[in-house]
Amino acid sequence: MAQFHIVAGASETPAHPVIRKITPADLKEALSRGFDDFLAMPSHLVFLGLIYPIFGACLAALTFTSNALPLLYPLATGFALVGPFAGIGLYEISRRRELGLPTSWRDAFAVLNSPAIPSIIGMGVILLVIFLVWLTSARMLYQSLFGYAAPTSYPEFIHQVLTTPEGMRLIVWGNLLGFVFAIVVLSISVISFPLLVDRDVGVAVAIYTSVKAVVENPLMMALWGLIIAAALLVGSIPLFVGLAIVMPVLGHATWHLYRRVVEPPPAEETHPADRAVLRSFDGT
Repeated sequence: MAQFHIVAGASETPAHPVIRKITPADLKEALSRGFDDFLAMPSHLVFLGLIYPIFGACLAALTFTSNALPLLYPLATGFALVGPFAGIGLYEISRRRELGLPTSWRDAFAVLNSPAIPSIIGMGVILLVIFLVWLTSARMLYQSLFGYAAPTSYPEFIHQVLTTPEGMRLIVWGNLLGFVFAIVVLSISVISFPLLVDRDVGVAVAIYTSVKAVVENPLMMALWGLIIAAALLVGSIPLFVGLAIVMPVLGHATWHLYRRVVEPPPAEETHPADRAVLRSFDGT
């Protein structure tokens, strides 16, 4: 029964949310509101103080102790594949601010009490599997071009990639392969995580709604993907430090994009925690 809830949500007859058509103005508004949330709740401190140092240490440990230099770039770029899951706390902060509820950085963890948290974790597992498949594919591509002997140093690896025909093929095919993975992840997750934070609809409805949003707004979602890629690239240049700002802004903006793409639920489907808080404000 628990497995059914994770997949199908709380309702025995799940209803699919209604998708709206969006324009560049909606993307601009989502980014603007995301930046406003970031300024009001500077969640970049969490990213700067915890997530990225840990991420950098893991990358260093993998490349030095496991001689996994060929996976350094796939690991760095592949982190964006699990980014939508890492943003669930940011969606919760934006949701509460939108409702006018009391909000602090601690509310980012309130999502852990959501009835949809099993479905959210289920979606996270799906992204983790895709991330591992991406790493495996990148490793196989490298081995098909250079063999099974890994480079022994950073200079040797850089020389292989930048000065040999095999390295040029690795760059071209590696980025094309990564592009395919990025499209898949964008399609299934751009709306699904904010939707699950907002409503307990289950993994199946969340993925269906996200894919439908991409299908019905292909140009706008492609533009959104380009915005994300460009922002992550710019944020990564100064040793990933810029991501401490870029990632929270994108996370908050993703919530507001969801609000503009998906019709709001009926009043009776409002988040239970929100109903309780709103009743307390009304004195009922």
